[in-house]
Amino acid sequence: MKRIVAFAYGIACYGVFFATLLYAIGFLGNFGVPKSIDSGREDPVFTALVIDALLLALFALQHSIMARPAFKRAWTRIVPVPVERSTYVLFSSLALLLMFWQWRPMGGVIWNIDGGTGQTIVFGLYAAGLLIVLVSTFLINHFDLFGLRQVYLYLTGRKYTQLEFRTPFFYRYVRHPLYVGWLLAFWAAPVMTVAHLFFAVMTTAYILVAIRFEERDLIVAHGEKYRRYREQVPMIIPSLQTSVSSEPAPASTPTPAAVPNQ
Repeated sequence: MKRIVAFAYGIACYGVFFATLLYAIGFLGNFGVPKSIDSGREDPVFTALVIDALLLALFALQHSIMARPAFKRAWTRIVPVPVERSTYVLFSSLALLLMFWQWRPMGGVIWNIDGGTGQTIVFGLYAAGLLIVLVSTFLINHFDLFGLRQVYLYLTGRKYTQLEFRTPFFYRYVRHPLYVGWLLAFWAAPVMTVAHLFFAVMTTAYILVAIRFEERDLIVAHGEKYRRYREQVPMIIPSLQTSVSSEPAPASTPTPAAVPNQ
């Protein structure tokens, strides 16, 4: 019975994540959702900055602390190991939903690309960033990343095995394509408001810091393979001249909207 409950819990957590992801697309793109990054009640600028900064900090802390191996070892004394990843995904989704709900817009426009080819290009970059994120999750195993593989193996009575270290497609040219995709989505805005700029700057800073911690964990997990990979492949800015074997590559690091750690 507990295996069925764990599997149902994992499916439910994934459902919450998927709904959160869809809302995030509209939230950042300012379309199709009741409250976006530039809509809603406007507070005084200082108040809005404080609230938005606290919301971003809450997500960053949750997303990073719960991803650390030391926290996982302690956390799995309370939460069963097969649903640890699903619980991480659920908490990340709830932190994002809280941010969407309580986010405060701020007046002021940094740039405005109104119509024409320029706007089409920017929206194209936004869509491309989201597509890169989606494809990258499947390259490293989408179902493991969001906890579904773990609960399925537990349901069927099979032992969980760590993913192999590989460099498929995007990972041959950049170490963190998930982050590349999110950065494109964060910055590709035809109308860049003060609130959106604050969001983009803070999340970019968080990503650059988070990469350091994640790569430290990857070196511990994969040793010399990841060291060589880090020397050969750029971190964020792709290099078309880079060519690595499809054998070594990060298999399990990705957040937010991520997601997953990334």
